[in-house]
Amino acid sequence: MSKEPDFPESDAGTEAAAQAADSHAASGNTPFAVVGGDAAAVFAEADELGLEDDGTDSVAAQADVDEDADPGADAAEPADGDGHLHLDTPVLSDVLVAVEELWPESLAEEWDRVGLVVGHPDAEVDRIMFAVDPTIEVIDEALDWGAQLLITHHPLLMKGVNSVAATTGKGRAIHRLIEGGCALLTVHTNGDSAVGGVSDVLADAVGLTDVLPLMPAAHGLVEEGIGRVGMLPGAEKLGDLAARIFLQLPAVAGGVRVAGDKDALVRKVAVCGGSGDSLFEAVRSSDADVFVTADLRHHPASEAREARADGRPYLIDLSHFASEWLWLPAAAQALGNVLADQGFEAELAVSQANTDPWDFILTPGN
Repeated sequence: MSKEPDFPESDAGTEAAAQAADSHAASGNTPFAVVGGDAAAVFAEADELGLEDDGTDSVAAQADVDEDADPGADAAEPADGDGHLHLDTPVLSDVLVAVEELWPESLAEEWDRVGLVVGHPDAEVDRIMFAVDPTIEVIDEALDWGAQLLITHHPLLMKGVNSVAATTGKGRAIHRLIEGGCALLTVHTNGDSAVGGVSDVLADAVGLTDVLPLMPAAHGLVEEGIGRVGMLPGAEKLGDLAARIFLQLPAVAGGVRVAGDKDALVRKVAVCGGSGDSLFEAVRSSDADVFVTADLRHHPASEAREARADGRPYLIDLSHFASEWLWLPAAAQALGNVLADQGFEAELAVSQANTDPWDFILTPGN
């Protein structure tokens, strides 16, 4: 299978994005842009968002004026003759405030390393790109587009370092960012846990209702935490559920693996974007029929299947990259909403780089 991803034409996650930014709802639409025709499809329909095509490779939206808006408010300058607000370009510190409102660092796990990695707080930021991984390929994509800020889900530096010389991959990444004038910000487990984060977007994509955290956050709202568990609208065959999820993911080499009878009916579903086999105890306690996650290892998966005579919870194992990529369009939309509420506008893009590490897979008969 080709390394080139086929990104889904789906609005999965837009509901979660709206939920995340609900408390920051602006009177007008969100100013944002996405790179390339394929990326635009992952956002909600243009008519719903009020997008305006400027004839370039990006799609942009301008915030409309609220009839009841206070003309003396500090959030924006007066509207022009077309009724569009004049919004300011934020500096990096302004974006950091908006990011903290959406994905508080207090929600990050103790072992995690989130926050600003590279960047000057006073630097202007009018283009922001979201990606799963801060690879050289992604950094080059962001710089080619003219981004002044790259927000990635995965950290670049998880362990302490004594050098960032350009003789190593991570050193080269840092040099490339600084030389290109692009900041790097990590939103990892705080982005997993938060309302409208990775877990909510995945639950939304699966179609779950009555959703609760699988592992409630120690320092957060009752709705926040790692993973989610909820109910499908009705009983569904395991094979049909897996196929439906597969069609919403970027088409990467690993595909989707399933453990369980494909004709078994399931209703209660637990989900966790990224590596989730440390959550098996919580999944069992939730009495979920199936667990949707990524990076399932042999022994934890085998032990989970042996724990109950009926083989539940069944397992749907996704690509780590694909399971978390679903969050990016929703995250870009949510950040655009908050920035607009605060009187700022910036173009936001979703990386189209496939950073799944696998290039092809061999299967029986293929």
